[in-house]
Amino acid sequence: MKKLLIKSFALVAFSLFLTGCGEKENTASTVAEKAKSFEWKLVTSWPKNFPGLGMGPEKFAQYVDEMSGGRLTVKVYGSGELVPGFEVFDAVSQGTAQMGHSGAYYWKGKMPAAPIFSAIPFGMTATEFNAWLHYGGGLVLWQELYQPFGVVPMAGGNSGAQFAGWFKKEINSIEDLKGLKMRIPGLGGEVLKRAGAIPVTLTGGEIFSSLQSGAIDASEWVGPYNDLAFGFHQVAEYYYSSVWHETGTTLEFLVNEKALKALPKDLQKIVEIAARAVNEDMLDEYNARNNNALKDLVEKHQVKLRQFPPEVMKALKGYSEEVIAEQAQNDESFAKIWSSYSEFLQSMREYNDLTLKEYYKNR
Repeated sequence: MKKLLIKSFALVAFSLFLTGCGEKENTASTVAEKAKSFEWKLVTSWPKNFPGLGMGPEKFAQYVDEMSGGRLTVKVYGSGELVPGFEVFDAVSQGTAQMGHSGAYYWKGKMPAAPIFSAIPFGMTATEFNAWLHYGGGLVLWQELYQPFGVVPMAGGNSGAQFAGWFKKEINSIEDLKGLKMRIPGLGGEVLKRAGAIPVTLTGGEIFSSLQSGAIDASEWVGPYNDLAFGFHQVAEYYYSSVWHETGTTLEFLVNEKALKALPKDLQKIVEIAARAVNEDMLDEYNARNNNALKDLVEKHQVKLRQFPPEVMKALKGYSEEVIAEQAQNDESFAKIWSSYSEFLQSMREYNDLTLKEYYKNR
């Protein structure tokens, strides 16, 4: 019995020793992991430090650095500094940069369904889209769409409802759009093509010179806050406020999947939360600054503010429905995502008609 007890005590002691060693190893592993630092590159489709759009990535980098205690640092590159603005997606997919910041409608050549995650003509507002994305299944569909490219998407800001844009001539009928060369991306460009216009894809930095030279006759960009910064009032006389093509434009953070998985779990969460913070912050800023910028354009720079006639809006709405129906018919992913999007939109429409619509009327 005495020998048995001694053996038992020895086994227990040995087990405790091994457990202690394991705990020390795990603790050492955790400490080593948290001591490791990471440096990322983030490429964008915007000019460096451009107000609103361009400041989103800068704020993201700041938030990540502060929350991680410097363990993850992100260097932001403006359009053309490391890669051209329209090559952001490829740069992230290929690992040239660990992250990107852009707009999903720029990738419709790769994925016809991508524009749904940026802007749909006569679609959701910013708050409606965020609700669908984070609580209506939209984000999962977005991730599924980008997964074959090794890219993880996250909402990265919203400009809110965008103006129809700048025009060198008045638009009094749908006929006035025929032959018009206009900078406009995504499905909005497809809709204008139906109306007889000629859509042109340009980065933000190319718009002013193209309007000035006559290479284009009109351009949409964002709204008063950004448009004033670019000085479009110097090269186009008419500013149309009619919201139709980008009713709540979502921007995106693109993250290389392998780079994200290589981070410790806490840093992965910091990336996610920082992106979510920028998504809300950008919308807040646009809402706060757009009206003052519009007053400046109209009162100081004598911009001629206009709205499209009802017949033009009706025609654009009809063309939009045609374009979306064809996209859904021709692409399985588009059909699947559009089904979820449109169902959520209808639900939001019904609820907002009972609440906000009546409130705005009564206010």
